[in-house]
Amino acid sequence: MSRLSIPKTYKLFIGGKFPRTESGRVTELTVEGQFVANVCQASRKDLRNAVTAARGAFDGWAGSSAYLKGQILYRIAEVLDGRASQFIEELVAQGVSGDDARGEVEAAIDLLVHYAGWSDKYQALFSTVNPVASPHFNFSRPEPMGVVGIIAPRHSGLAGLVSVLAPAIVGGNACVVLASGDYPLTAISLAEVLATSDVPGGVVNLLTGSVDELAVEFAKHRDINALLMCGGSAELRKTVEIEAADNLKRVSLLDDGLVPGNPYSILDLNETKTTWHPVGV
Repeated sequence: MSRLSIPKTYKLFIGGKFPRTESGRVTELTVEGQFVANVCQASRKDLRNAVTAARGAFDGWAGSSAYLKGQILYRIAEVLDGRASQFIEELVAQGVSGDDARGEVEAAIDLLVHYAGWSDKYQALFSTVNPVASPHFNFSRPEPMGVVGIIAPRHSGLAGLVSVLAPAIVGGNACVVLASGDYPLTAISLAEVLATSDVPGGVVNLLTGSVDELAVEFAKHRDINALLMCGGSAELRKTVEIEAADNLKRVSLLDDGLVPGNPYSILDLNETKTTWHPVGV
C-alpha cells in the first residue's frame, strides 16, 4: 500500500536543541524544480538566542581540558563517519555530484581528526617565554576569544563548514554559525551529529538563513567577540568590517571554500595573554 511521504523541515540548532525559527519563516529548497525539504529562515531574534546560548556555554567549554576537547572532536568524526552515506545522499539531493559529495564527506572527517590531534599541541607551539630586562618571568599563551560568529562557506556545505568550525571550537570558543544558503541540509544534519557526540549544549549553534540579512547583525552584536566570514560580496564585506569596528570586534575575511587544516586557523580565533611573575624577590 502506498503512503504519503513526510516532507522534512530542517530546524535550527540553538543551545543543544532544535527549535523552529521564532519568525515562522520557512523556505522550500528545490533542486531542478523538485522539492527537497523545508529550511528555516533564522531571524535576528534567533541570532540573539544563539549568542545567549553560546555565552552561557563558553566558560565551561573554555575551561575543559585539551584532552577532552580532542576526544570530543574525534567522537564527532566517528559519528560522522558512521553516517557518511546519509550525508552523501543529502549533498547529492542538493545538486552535488556523487564523487564530489563523497570527497566532501571524507574531507570533513579528515579535518575533524586533524584538529582533534592539534587540541593538546597548539598551545605549546604558540606559547612563549619572553626575555625581559627585569627580575620577572614573562609568559605568553593563546586563549579563546569567547563567542565567535562564523559565516560558513557558501559553496561547500559540509567540508567548508567543518574547516572553519573545528579550529574555532578546539581553540575553546563557543560558536554561532550561519550555514551555507546553497547547501543548508548538511549543516543541520551535522548538528544532529554534534548533539550525539558529547558536545555541550550551546558550544555550537547553527542557523540557516540569508547572509545578506544576518551578516551585518553578526557584526553589530556586541556580545560576539570575533567574526569569521567566508565569501560574500565586496560591498557586504566592507559593511561588516565597518559595523564590527564600532564594537571593536575582530573580523577575519576568508575566501569562499574549504580552509585547509592548519594550526594557525586555531590561532586566528585566539588572543594572546601575557603574564608577568616576579622572581628573586
